[in-house]
Amino acid sequence: MGQIFDLAIIGGGINGCGIARDAAGRGNSVFLCEMNDLASGTSSWSTKLIHGGLRYLEYFEFRLVREALIERERLWKIAPHIIRPLRFVLPHHDGLRPAWRLRLGLLLYDYIGGRKLLPPTRTVDLATAEVGKPLIPGRFARGFEYSDCFVDDARLVLLTARDAADRGAEIRTRSRAVDIRQFDNVWHVSVEDARSGRRETIQARVLINAAGPWVENVLAVGSGVQSQVKVRLVQGSHIVVRKLYDHDRAYIFQNADGRIVFAIPYQDDFTLIGTTDRDYEGDPAKVTASPEEIAYLCEAVSAYLAKPVTPADVVWTFSGVRPLYDDGASDAKAATREYLFELDRPNNGAPLLSIFGGKITTYRRLAEEALDKLAPFLRGAAAPEGWTANAPLPGGDFDVAGIDAQIAALRRDYPFLGEAHARRLVGAYGTSARKMLGDASSMADLGRAFGATLTERELRYLVAQEWATTAEDVVWRRSKLGLRLSTEEIAAIEDWMVEQRNGTAAPRKAGGLA
Repeated sequence: MGQIFDLAIIGGGINGCGIARDAAGRGNSVFLCEMNDLASGTSSWSTKLIHGGLRYLEYFEFRLVREALIERERLWKIAPHIIRPLRFVLPHHDGLRPAWRLRLGLLLYDYIGGRKLLPPTRTVDLATAEVGKPLIPGRFARGFEYSDCFVDDARLVLLTARDAADRGAEIRTRSRAVDIRQFDNVWHVSVEDARSGRRETIQARVLINAAGPWVENVLAVGSGVQSQVKVRLVQGSHIVVRKLYDHDRAYIFQNADGRIVFAIPYQDDFTLIGTTDRDYEGDPAKVTASPEEIAYLCEAVSAYLAKPVTPADVVWTFSGVRPLYDDGASDAKAATREYLFELDRPNNGAPLLSIFGGKITTYRRLAEEALDKLAPFLRGAAAPEGWTANAPLPGGDFDVAGIDAQIAALRRDYPFLGEAHARRLVGAYGTSARKMLGDASSMADLGRAFGATLTERELRYLVAQEWATTAEDVVWRRSKLGLRLSTEEIAAIEDWMVEQRNGTAAPRKAGGLA
């Protein structure tokens, strides 16, 4: 008989990878399969925020907001290279939410989560402050400025998976669970490799269904479980335009329909605008931002900005499907972001835990609670419960205020790096940038240059350490260099990746990554 894992996880998004990391750190043997690339679903199509969710206070979700606010600073501490503090400006709009309600909400937001590191809310005179200059003159007299955090969401998933693998978890990408059966209190999961078509059966004592929008599909492939929980698929679309203003703050705009839209500084030269909230039907893998959503987002920010935004200004769009627990809310924007577990033991046999809902900010707590729920069925206890609250993710072993010092130190050690190049590497890899650069003493040592500071040395690192197999994996998930690279440059990266997969690449020079 082959190995029987303590835990098998279906789904390589933030929840699945978070559980894999926590479980492996506690000493469990872990197998995770993802049918596409890691973070290729909902987890990489978020608004890129680690936040409490100010608007959830309107729906009295105080427990959710408090938990998320506590997690906000915890995650910043363990991943300061990919998470950074961000100040948000909320202009007061006459005729919408009254100023007293905004003040009350922000007061709660400041204090219910035990804020320690981030600065508090303050009132802003938009007529004189720098943050008022991009707004329509004379329309907005005052506003409020508060704190949350920005995150590179896809890299959060990838670094969590990397740490899980470093602790012994087996991570398989482009591997679909095509059949799930239970024999003698052990789960047998048939996993099919997307490229070769080869199938392999994995055995595990506990099975976790963290497939996100596909959670119900997984249950339908032979598990014998009929869920009592309904999933509500909610589409959220975003647009990216050239930088709309020069300062470093984000905006949170209220709309007459009760929704809010963010405008966030993005990748130095761009502004990210989102999100929409609408119910979705269809294949989550085929979701795209509709012309109506693009127009809605343009109109929403144009109601505030002196220079209107039009669909012609959009340089990139992305859209994701959130698998929310269906709590019966009439409007998609009001659907809860709470997560829910459903634990089944078909025929009183091996347990299967399905995960519904959740948000990226609370993934670490979700993982803890999932493993707490499964504790009677698991043997591992090498790391104490709650260990992930303080253990840095790969590359995140420095102080939250130390990002500039890390960039300066990297340039001292590798003086051939330009400032923008070093900043990008530290912002992606943190202290692990040295692991990627290795013994390089010149740009020539980094191999072929593909454009936008992406080099062959970095590609080899992403293939060896971060499961990258296509150009899309590299330029839209492990980075956002797709915003800067030409179609021809991306095609050249894909050609290189194909050569690596097919074993037709030229031999590497000495000193490269193994």
